[in-house]
Amino acid sequence: MIKKPFIIAEIGINHNGDINIAKKLIDIAVENKFDAVKFQKRDINLVYSKEILDTPRESLWGKTTKEQKFGLEFGKNEYDEIDSYCKKKKIAWFASAWDLNSLKFLDNYNLEYNKIASAMIVDLNFLKEVSKRKKHTFISTGMSTIEDIDKAVEIFKNNNCPFELMHCVSTYPMKIEDANLSTIVKLKEKYACNVGYSGHENGVVVSLAALMLGISSLERHITIDRTMYGSDQAASLEPKGIKFLSNSIEKMLISIGEPSLGKILDEELLIAKKLRAHIS
Repeated sequence: MIKKPFIIAEIGINHNGDINIAKKLIDIAVENKFDAVKFQKRDINLVYSKEILDTPRESLWGKTTKEQKFGLEFGKNEYDEIDSYCKKKKIAWFASAWDLNSLKFLDNYNLEYNKIASAMIVDLNFLKEVSKRKKHTFISTGMSTIEDIDKAVEIFKNNNCPFELMHCVSTYPMKIEDANLSTIVKLKEKYACNVGYSGHENGVVVSLAALMLGISSLERHITIDRTMYGSDQAASLEPKGIKFLSNSIEKMLISIGEPSLGKILDEELLIAKKLRAHIS
């Protein structure tokens, strides 16, 4: 049977360094019955080289990549506020760490989940550290070979850490013809585990198609406005799209219902009598 997936609103860095925008996005996720919101955490000086940070880059925060990256990054004060706000709103939150320092930073919060971003699935030492924490972990498979996924699954199984894979295509926005949702079925068969879908496409059609393949989780980037500054904004859902996705999932699950082979509805009986009156 198709069941409701665990639905994650990926805020990521779409807050643009503004805690008030982050709170608005949390509110939108709550209003639309999402199960969790997710952020991204980086130690900028570890994730990016000095050469990259020193390169020119026009942004809201200055003229270098360093200024842009630090401008987008939340620190302890902001995450303390996010933690408090999510508790108040009764929604789970977690974040994908992009380095060991960020993983340790997130240990300061009583989070139920971890997330392996597609970029991090090839860092085996990082995977081992995440798996040691024994938290349910969502593992995105974008930009990954079968060998990459094999190694990740082996690490999490060896450390008895609960996990699920998330089929993902790491283009922003993703073209519909690149979705290859049949991969979800193959991942289930090969690894005998739950499989979700992390989408970067425009609209909701692909996500709804993934639902019909029995995904255990669904993650979509959300934003206030797709024209805002940021690399993920164009691949995100705005409030109207978020509401449409949530309502569509609810209606689809209702329509799937329970098997009723041979069952005739009371409303059908009168219609059957009328339409079959000519049959002796």
